[in-house]
Amino acid sequence: MSKSNASLSEADLSRLIEMAWEDRTPFEAIASVYGLNEAEVIRLMRHSLKPGSFRLWRQRVSGRKTKHKQLRHPDVKRAYCPTQYKPR
Repeated sequence: MSKSNASLSEADLSRLIEMAWEDRTPFEAIASVYGLNEAEVIRLMRHSLKPGSFRLWRQRVSGRKTKHKQLRHPDVKRAYCPTQYKPR
């Protein structure tokens, strides 16, 4: 059960792209929130980003342990760095 681009609000699309760029947010977290698997996220990113930005993103996330829950160390339970969302 996946959502199409058309059914995502602009805010949801923006947040989904932000989650995809974040190093510590696994594709499984995106799937649980938005219902998109890794292939669907890649397709969405390909259509949403400029070609150069998409290539940089693919290089960044390909094989990255933190983007794939199965590759993560079992002690890592969080989806973001503890200092990432400090109150200002």
